[in-house]
Amino acid sequence: MLSIVVPFRAGKRRVDAPDEVRATLALAMLADVLAACAVVGRTLLVTGDAAARAIADELGAEVVDDPGGGQGAAVAAALRHVGEGPVLVVNADVPCVVPHDLRTLAGTAELDALGLVEADDGTTNALALPRAGLFAPLYGPGSADRFRAHGAEHGVPAVAAAIPNLADDVDTLDDVRRVVLRAGPRTQAALGLAATL
Repeated sequence: MLSIVVPFRAGKRRVDAPDEVRATLALAMLADVLAACAVVGRTLLVTGDAAARAIADELGAEVVDDPGGGQGAAVAAALRHVGEGPVLVVNADVPCVVPHDLRTLAGTAELDALGLVEADDGTTNALALPRAGLFAPLYGPGSADRFRAHGAEHGVPAVAAAIPNLADDVDTLDDVRRVVLRAGPRTQAALGLAATL
């Protein structure tokens, strides 16, 4: 059974907007990501945010408490709750993602490869792991290269998946404007608030 892990921390610090706008936008993007994930597999949200928990409950995702310590620690906490089979790890700021994108990425793990979707800045927006034990907390600048090397060290080929809806993450208001026509419905609704800035 495919499991999907989505780590989430409140707000988008790099979005140049009032706190309320940042929080609304982050939760809207999370909702669009969880809606796509829930169609594809068992979805686990890692968070300490009450509003995010409510969205997970609404969309049928399980919630794992964020242990603190960053994205790697959050993902590791969720992976302790998954069984055998492939796992996707998907960032919460890819609001254009649709179920087909996730199924495409999962295909790499089903072939016993490590799949990754790299952002323009060399970080990692999504991972496909043939098994949970292959994960390592390698996030941060240049993480895509580190995940490739990690796969090679474990005899698992790394496949760069060119999936635009997963590659397009949102860190700034310019990013928001760039993806507006492809973003999910909740993100598009939240953009009405951001558009007034």
